Amino acid sequence: MDTENKTSKTGIGILKIIGLFFAAVIGIVVLIALILIGQYNSLVRLEQEVNNQQAQVETVLQRRYDLIPNLVESAKGVMDQEQEIFTQIAEARTRYGDAQSGSQEKIEAANNLESSLGRLLVIIENYPELKSNETVQSLMDELAGTENRISVERQRYNDSVTKYNIKIKSFPTNLIAGALGFQEKPLFEAVEGAEVAPEVNFD
Repeated sequence: MDTENKTSKTGIGILKIIGLFFAAVIGIVVLIALILIGQYNSLVRLEQEVNNQQAQVETVLQRRYDLIPNLVESAKGVMDQEQEIFTQIAEARTRYGDAQSGSQEKIEAANNLESSLGRLLVIIENYPELKSNETVQSLMDELAGTENRISVERQRYNDSVTKYNIKIKSFPTNLIAGALGFQEKPLFEAVEGAEVAPEVNFD
């Protein structure tokens, strides 16, 4: 009888240990799942912030893109011998218009367009008749305001991208990000020679 009781108690004890073991395993699995879900949601939120900022940048870049043809047409009649810059601007606008939204190609195309526009602004300085043209002056004012907005939105975009890129490169999030297909996003970087601003003064 005592042997049966001991055997029964031993069996119950083993069952309790097995139960506790499985409960611990389930608890660990649930904890890991919650961590993974939290990290995934965090990555999705950061990626959406980047996408939103990208859209903001592209909105103001589109404003510049739309202003350029008017400025070019206003200047073309006076600047007959400067056809090369008009060709460069037309090609840069085409590349920007054809580039996929949110891609490195779009960023490079925007930088090329900005560079071509900068050269046009420097050339315009050599034409006093353009400085006194009301249409050109109005377009230049609009363009100046657009360039300021581009600068602000690019900075916000770069801040969002930096935060996102740090997150997906940091351990252990980098393991989750890699497995779930989250990839590093490109920054907007200044074009070569951008540190020398074109001087445009119609006063």
